[in-house]
Amino acid sequence: MDIDLVYFWVDGSDPLWLAKKLAYTSAFDEKTQTNCKARYIGNDELKYSLRSVDKYAPWIHKIFIVTDNQIPEWLNVFHPKIKIIDHREILPSEILPCFNSTVLEYFLYCIPDLSEHFLYANDDMFFNAHLSPDFFFTKKGHPIVRLKKKNLVKFRYRFKKVFGFGIKTGHYRNMVFEAALLIEKKWGKFYSGIPHHNIDAYAKSDYQHAVQEIFKEQVKVSQLNRIRMDGDLHRSAFAFYMLAIGHGNLRYVKLKESLLIRANNPNFMRYFLRYRPLLFCLNDFQDVTDKDRTRIKPFLEKLFPEKSQFENILLQPVVN
Repeated sequence: MDIDLVYFWVDGSDPLWLAKKLAYTSAFDEKTQTNCKARYIGNDELKYSLRSVDKYAPWIHKIFIVTDNQIPEWLNVFHPKIKIIDHREILPSEILPCFNSTVLEYFLYCIPDLSEHFLYANDDMFFNAHLSPDFFFTKKGHPIVRLKKKNLVKFRYRFKKVFGFGIKTGHYRNMVFEAALLIEKKWGKFYSGIPHHNIDAYAKSDYQHAVQEIFKEQVKVSQLNRIRMDGDLHRSAFAFYMLAIGHGNLRYVKLKESLLIRANNPNFMRYFLRYRPLLFCLNDFQDVTDKDRTRIKPFLEKLFPEKSQFENILLQPVVN
């Protein structure tokens, strides 16, 4: 089967983009999880993620990079595997401009020529071993849904909702929990794991049906939010939906299979070498400082020093 790969990418230091964001939304707020600089800042992660693809997953068919009228300056846009997709190609005009990645994810299936089987990754997610397609899809073509086995304990969340205090859950876990409750309400199944926050697999037809039919009311409300907001429908609902209808295979993962490294970790390499994961994410978030970010690129350069075929920049297309 053809398997495509989709990234979202933004250059949060671009003055034109910054001016547009400020015109439509509030300024960055480092005290929040939803509108902090970490949501948009770039550390060249995409370059190194593509190097990991080139090294470990050469079977990827097409690579779609979804942007807001931006292109990485180092990218060879004429490479036959690379396709830049502007927000205007897939989002309804009435919700543009959009700075909310949760909302952008509702329209993944709208990417022109996207294959039925596709992977979705943030630019800070990386392959770290030679993996074959059956790592992501079964022989029947069903996506393998990877969750961490702990975290979503219902009574703790409900205790907090009723009494207003308890375990700190945060914006992301709240969204995932609300998605799990939607599935429980519709299908009587509660998935108590947190998504592994790494490269995920999807079937486009099921993804589209989830957006357009199963969760259309939640999508309709959430898509009006230009930046992340509490209550947004998270795409984990689509993965839980595939599991509930038998179109996904559940796999609980440990750190050697899928590792999340927080970018404020004082020693990336030590933590990385302890587990030597198959996949990893180097996560920038609201508690990461600019000093922390200076260590990101050297770490990735040490892991992926060789340029990929996607960096052979052409100044202009060759005309025969």
